[in-house]
Amino acid sequence: MNRFSFLICILLTFVLETAVLTAFMGGDSDFRQDTVAVNEILKRVEEDWPCLDRQTSPSVYDYVALDESGAVLWKTTDGLSESINAAIAHRDTILNVEQDGILVGRVIIYNGSEADYRVWKRNLAAVLTAILLIQAGALLGYTAWLHRRLVKPFHKLKSFAQRVAGGNLEVPLEMDRYNLFGAFTESFDLMRSELKKARIAEARANAGKKELVAKLSHDIKTPVASIKAASEVGLALSGSERLRDNYTQIIRKADQINTLITNLFTATLEELQQLSVNPADLDSSVLAELLENADYLHRASFSEIPPCLLHADKLRLQQVLDNIFANSYKYAGTEIVVTAAKENRRLVLTIEDFGGGVPKEELPLLKEKFRRGSNAGDREGAGLGLFISDYFMREMQGELAVENGTGGLRVSVVIPLSGAACVLTEAAELV
Repeated sequence: MNRFSFLICILLTFVLETAVLTAFMGGDSDFRQDTVAVNEILKRVEEDWPCLDRQTSPSVYDYVALDESGAVLWKTTDGLSESINAAIAHRDTILNVEQDGILVGRVIIYNGSEADYRVWKRNLAAVLTAILLIQAGALLGYTAWLHRRLVKPFHKLKSFAQRVAGGNLEVPLEMDRYNLFGAFTESFDLMRSELKKARIAEARANAGKKELVAKLSHDIKTPVASIKAASEVGLALSGSERLRDNYTQIIRKADQINTLITNLFTATLEELQQLSVNPADLDSSVLAELLENADYLHRASFSEIPPCLLHADKLRLQQVLDNIFANSYKYAGTEIVVTAAKENRRLVLTIEDFGGGVPKEELPLLKEKFRRGSNAGDREGAGLGLFISDYFMREMQGELAVENGTGGLRVSVVIPLSGAACVLTEAAELV
């Protein structure tokens, strides 16, 4: 139901309700009887008195004829007032029957207007109830429509914003042009695409810097090595103590320069420490929601997740699953099988596709920074997904394992159970 149909429905029910209320307010509650019909009944009774069994002609109202002592001489039907007191309580009409000016009895004419009025009110109430039910149905229908077109898209936008804020730019935002956020969802996804392009450009720039550093380090190490070698020869051939001290100092400085150059290779890893990981206790049922969010193309089949209490960062775990599914979509493009099992106080979540995997010698390199498999081809990517995912899992005292399965690449996400993470942390600190 769209908003135009809803407005028309509400307008019609409002008109009907107004009509019913007008009828109710203007309803005739006058219980007076037709004087002409009442006089005709009295005249007929007086003409046939006391032989009232001749009262065969139909009348507008039912009535009862009583003699002077109150005994019933005639009645048109059962269930009528048969005494003066009952007739007064029922608001019936009571008339004297006279013969030659002498009171011989009374006739009670049944007043059915009140009963008819009650029936009319019941019917009117039934109509009003039906209109209110229609109105309630319209409101419920419109509420459901608002939930589907407004509330659910808003929750999707909220979840999408959380992913983007967490650094996940791989999963696109599902767009529905018919909901109220259609234009916004398209704009948000364009923003994600632009941010992703910026990230790829940044990754390429960083890779270029790393390559430049490697080249410069190599170029610098060569003359430094030559300087050190020449100094060692000079130290060996030197005959004076002063020259030996000078050559020794040159050798020490050459070693210092070589150490500084080596440190340049590891300096690029320091920015990773800026990504905070805050594990907490999570019910394993949360994994179903995270997997469903990651499988935005609906290609995966899921096994039952064992009930347990995990120790993980929900946001970072969502990023890990997003990266794994995005890689499978990008490089394999096949169905995905997800299984879960508890092993040694850990929950092992196995995600496997059927894209053929990667060469065995490349498996250890997939979790390195800026490294991609040979099957990447010209597909865009920065080579950071599994590297960051591995970092997140290690920070959560878990593990990320990559291997070739029976038909494709198999990634195992090992999540510690609550309590087990504390034991692992203490063991690491002791080591």
